[in-house]
Amino acid sequence: MALESASLLKAGLVLLLAAQVLPSVSACNGGFYERMINDLCLAKFKFDMGGLDRGLWCSWPDTTEIYEGLTNCTFQVALRMECFWPNQIVDRFFMQIHRTYFHNCPLTGRLLHDPPIGILAPFIAVPVLVTLLMTALVVWRSKRTQGVL
Repeated sequence: MALESASLLKAGLVLLLAAQVLPSVSACNGGFYERMINDLCLAKFKFDMGGLDRGLWCSWPDTTEIYEGLTNCTFQVALRMECFWPNQIVDRFFMQIHRTYFHNCPLTGRLLHDPPIGILAPFIAVPVLVTLLMTALVVWRSKRTQGVL
């Protein structure tokens, strides 16, 4: 853990130095940006996900803060390096994250299922009862004859 902290500190210092030296250059250095998001953002994301039980990786409530931190990190690095965000590097970066960490997760986060019987029963019973009532009313009215003049 101390080695990771030192690595993150070193990468942060390099980023701050680069932010002071590179503003005169208007183009984004894609290779350097990619190295920075790997050194800073990915390292922290791996550390945070490593502290989470693998069974919870597909649980959005448990991973949302970690994932938002990763997204914000890539944005902050892009902002400091005057790169557009999102860009192709970020797209590839997140595709790799999803292939590594979220490839077994369902697309919607939960499987579809029938609603509880307490909700489903009225939607079935009411139309059936209305149909029976209307049928009985029609039969009753047709049997009742009124005087024909």
